[in-house]
Amino acid sequence: MNHEAALESLLFVAGDEGLSIEDIMSLLQVTPLEAHHLISQLNERYDSQADTGLTIIETRQRFQLATKKDYSELIRQYATSPFSSHLSQAALETLAIVAYKQPITRIEIDEIRGVQSSGMLQRLLIRGLVKEIGRAETPGRPIIYGTTDYFMNYFGLKDLDELPSAEALFEMEDEIFDLFSHDGSEQIEVVSDDE
Repeated sequence: MNHEAALESLLFVAGDEGLSIEDIMSLLQVTPLEAHHLISQLNERYDSQADTGLTIIETRQRFQLATKKDYSELIRQYATSPFSSHLSQAALETLAIVAYKQPITRIEIDEIRGVQSSGMLQRLLIRGLVKEIGRAETPGRPIIYGTTDYFMNYFGLKDLDELPSAEALFEMEDEIFDLFSHDGSEQIEVVSDDE
């Protein structure tokens, strides 16, 4: 196994949670020195190659893939451009899971969706629909996510209790996409069967 390629794959899948040295040691069965060396090697490769926009950053003793600072303005432009104005089905799924299950970790979201969700969470964080609300008191101290005030305003909600019930969502499956993908120019009224 190519440990450098394996580390790159693991960092990609770990997303914004990143990996600790202990995680890398355990997953790749290497020593602490070898883990640090692998990170340095991979980051040197990224830094020396002009044809990659990636780098490795360390935050709170966790390592994660990130875009190079050279591209931060381009990333910001994309995040605020019409290209990113509508949320994908995967982003909508992720947003709905956060809204209904908050507080929730990325790993819990991944388990519900059955696929890795860090990219979707990044997109929702950039758009201000979800936020980091703390860290779980479990090994690795994963980030806990919840919705923002902007989420509430965007969807015309005063309280999370105004979200449609899971049963109502199942019945109105086609209408849900419209609820979560409108452009914000009109107010959406949520009506329950009780009224």
